[in-house]
Amino acid sequence: MTDNVNHPSHYTSHPSGIECIQVTECMNFCIGNAVKYLWRAGLKGDALEDLRKARWYVDREIKRLETAQSREAR
Repeated sequence: MTDNVNHPSHYTSHPSGIECIQVTECMNFCIGNAVKYLWRAGLKGDALEDLRKARWYVDREIKRLETAQSREAR
């Protein structure tokens, strides 16, 4: 029986045999979400959409870091 709350099939289908959360819980939110979308790209549907979502989180993290650097430079 599939557990769609705790272990949906797209969470456990990576060839490594581990769940993405085991890696991403050691990262900040944006980086972790980007990795999550890359890790599971195409497993629930449109891989291109997943890659765009990953890029959105990476771009957000870049902006956050650029803003922080700009503030430190003042």
